[in-house]
Amino acid sequence: MLIINEIIRQSAIGSLSRWYKSVVLLVFSTIVVALFTMLVILLANSSQLTTNYSYLFNGNL
Repeated sequence: MLIINEIIRQSAIGSLSRWYKSVVLLVFSTIVVALFTMLVILLANSSQLTTNYSYLFNGNL
């Protein structure tokens, strides 16, 4: 916890009030949790996914 507090203190939000720091950390952690949840769902359902790495091509260059 000491390291996290030091990183926050020396970052751009270090001079802001506690409320702004809390909001910024809440938004950041919400984004990280959402991304991690999407990754878990993607990996859990990977057998049902169809991937296509080709481009659509209509014959005209």
